[in-house]
Amino acid sequence: MSGPDRRLEADHPAPVVGVDEAGRGPLCGPVVAAAVILPVTGVPDGIDDSKKLSAAARAALAARIAAVARVGVGLADVDEIDRLNILHATMLAMERAVAALGVAPGMVLIDGNRCPRWAHPSAAIVGGDALCLSIAAASIVAKQHRDAMMIALDAEYPGYGWARNKGYGSREHRDALIRLGPTRYHRRSFAPVAQAWLAL
Repeated sequence: MSGPDRRLEADHPAPVVGVDEAGRGPLCGPVVAAAVILPVTGVPDGIDDSKKLSAAARAALAARIAAVARVGVGLADVDEIDRLNILHATMLAMERAVAALGVAPGMVLIDGNRCPRWAHPSAAIVGGDALCLSIAAASIVAKQHRDAMMIALDAEYPGYGWARNKGYGSREHRDALIRLGPTRYHRRSFAPVAQAWLAL
């Protein structure tokens, strides 16, 4: 099966923006979205769905993408996730990522089945990170940005294994929630965290 390419971008007016997010499922930390406009030429080789890449490959590609593409990153923090719910917080992060580009998109292509309510022409593409090169690039940038945040937070709050699990509900993380209790970066609206708060 071939990887992502630019055929889905070709039918739309420039600039075409690819958007993807990282961090909808974890128990803690922000949800992060990235928006990427790839150059006409000079696109780095190896861009693929971030889930298919090793951490080292993602880090290298994120740096190479940032060097040649226009990139915007937006996030919604834990308070916004708890207040809005994770879906609407993800839409907010996507809005912020596109706004951070500083240019009006000709078309926004989003991984998933839903677009934010905004004025930009846009289309949601299920499995877009495996089909569309600009979405795949955004998936790499978003994942790399969020992973770096969680590694930094692991140093601030050791014991939860965030450098390894990136905030997802691994056995190590869930055990630490019971043993150490939730931190200010945990999502209180997520059931395992809510249960840990009640146990305090």
